[in-house]
Amino acid sequence: MSAHIHPTAIVEPGAKIGSGCKIGPFAVIGAEVEIGEYCQIGAHAVLEGPTRIGSHNQIFQFASVGTAPQDMGYKGESTALEMGSHNTLREFVTVNRGTVKGGAVTRIGNHNLLMAYCHVAHDCHIGDQVVMANAATLAGHVSIEDHAILGGLSAVHQFARVGTHAILGGGTMAPLDIPPYMMAAGNHASLHGINVRGLARRGISRETILQIKRAYRLLFRSGQRLDAAMEEVVQRGLDAPEIAHLLDFIRSSKRGITRP
Repeated sequence: MSAHIHPTAIVEPGAKIGSGCKIGPFAVIGAEVEIGEYCQIGAHAVLEGPTRIGSHNQIFQFASVGTAPQDMGYKGESTALEMGSHNTLREFVTVNRGTVKGGAVTRIGNHNLLMAYCHVAHDCHIGDQVVMANAATLAGHVSIEDHAILGGLSAVHQFARVGTHAILGGGTMAPLDIPPYMMAAGNHASLHGINVRGLARRGISRETILQIKRAYRLLFRSGQRLDAAMEEVVQRGLDAPEIAHLLDFIRSSKRGITRP
């Protein structure tokens, strides 16, 4: 099936449009853009490159994707945006390409939903099945792990990370890393327990959830130093793979860990 490109759309020479795609009125597709099969690009959307997106993505009207990074040190170098498949980017979403100093690539995985007015800055890495509610904002070099949920009007500081299955309440300001499986809210963010409902919804076993709860109490409620608390988590035999990931996430933190 050939692509359907509206007569008013501008597709620059060199752009690659996959079969079954629909390009809406007045959309602009740059020369260094590659779009996979069965994508839908809405009216007045702008895609610049180098940008490569997979199949079955839906980019709504007025979105701006693959544009130059908003970084004072950017001098026009060739950097990229890479996006997987089955993503939905709603109205006025903005996604910037990477910078040379940040690895030169912004990455978005698969099956993600970015609601209206979300912003993904340069060199961010978003995993799979992430939800960013309306106007959620990522500064540069942010990492969002799989299944995380960012509430509306929330913001994540440069170089901070949000762990897998974490959830940020609406309006949360996150200057530090949000550990996996946690709920966080506030300005500045603080932890408010475990994302029990989200974990259960994703099929995490009751026993694993109990282990995460025990680890949370030791790490953040026992009054111990964090390194001592992590050692106790291991000594108590909390050995689910999710616990190992939680401890690795904390050990690898550069910005620091959000606490209750």
